[in-house]
Amino acid sequence: MLLPELKRLIEQMGKDKGINKDIITGALEAAMLTAANKKLGQNVDIEAHYNDETGEIEVFQFKTVVDKVVDHETQISKEEAREKLDEGAEPGDSLGMKIETSSFGRIAVQMAKQIIIQRVKDAECDNIYEEYKDRKGELVNGFVQRFEGGNIIVNLGRAEGVVPPTEQIHRETYKRGERIRSYIIDVKKNSKGPQIIMSRTHPAFLKALFEVEVPEISEGLIDIVNVAREPGKRGKIAVRSKDKDIDPVGACVGMRGSRVQSVVQELRGEKIDIIPFSEDAAKYVSSSLSPAKVSRVFIDDDNRTMTVIVPDDQLSLAIGKNGQNVRLAVKLTGWNIDMKSETMAVAKQEEQEGQEKQSELTKITGIGPSMAEKLFSKGIKSIAMLAVAEPEILSSIPGISETAAQQWIETAGQILIEEAVNNKQNDL
Repeated sequence: MLLPELKRLIEQMGKDKGINKDIITGALEAAMLTAANKKLGQNVDIEAHYNDETGEIEVFQFKTVVDKVVDHETQISKEEAREKLDEGAEPGDSLGMKIETSSFGRIAVQMAKQIIIQRVKDAECDNIYEEYKDRKGELVNGFVQRFEGGNIIVNLGRAEGVVPPTEQIHRETYKRGERIRSYIIDVKKNSKGPQIIMSRTHPAFLKALFEVEVPEISEGLIDIVNVAREPGKRGKIAVRSKDKDIDPVGACVGMRGSRVQSVVQELRGEKIDIIPFSEDAAKYVSSSLSPAKVSRVFIDDDNRTMTVIVPDDQLSLAIGKNGQNVRLAVKLTGWNIDMKSETMAVAKQEEQEGQEKQSELTKITGIGPSMAEKLFSKGIKSIAMLAVAEPEILSSIPGISETAAQQWIETAGQILIEEAVNNKQNDL
């Protein structure tokens, strides 16, 4: 099969598609074998070879030399072989006869064409997969090509990427042909070819954007410790410096906020808080609640919980809209955070002190938790107060007899005397 400028076309196709020349010529050879078998049948012995010098796909039918021909498709007589092919042919030799491919017919040629297209497509898919399989975690730029079932199909040049609905920022809209930057989270290989899955919601997308905008990060002078995001709304990023002379937060913000604003613009207005990482957990958690100011922190290491106290006017800021700020701080630091205002903290402390004093009354025989609560509500909030109470006042409370009241008052007095003696001995 001699095609006009076939050699040039093969080389051009290899260059344009990035496909090895051997794959293309192999596809051509396979296609011509298929066309030959369609024309001559499946029982014949056929080979096809690409001749690089002539730019021709040569097809040969091989027959075995015999004394007496039984099957004309696979055998040739010794006399005919010596006359047409090889003067020295002997029975048992296998001789190839060149076949004119122009005789294969239109249907066979169409079938061959389909094989070539499929082989080249498969090779192109393999090349794309090999190119992208190790590029997970990279930022890529592309153009919106089309929309399919909620997916954004992105033209990456030689390849197509897909941004599924779950990886799209809510309320972000794109038009066909518009530039889009995404983060490769996976590369899969399936029957339809490689699938490059990309995201704009992944926390690592925010991290990758800062790596591009802040040279100190790409140079290894600043580390991004952790990232927490609610895509399209707010993100927090914790950073630390390996060089004491470099302010990690200032470097990420940039001159007049230029660096962080570039990231905000790419994320179409998502607010970004840049937090200085600290080995001091209380300091780290306090910083993570930015822009709120923290008064004090109580740490429960066993449950990895922090109770954070803020001024009354800072509580709503610390919690954030629908709890967003504190929720992101939890994700960023890994600590459970219990937020309280100063007023709430005082009220909680008074409640706990009241419960402790109320519990103190139960030391006296006959006073259970419910009776202690009843006495507490009548203003008798400690053993000392019970010791000086009037029996008539106690007995006026439903459920307390005069005898019980007198016994409780005496017992309370004895407890106070014992405590005073113990304290005096401890002072000696």
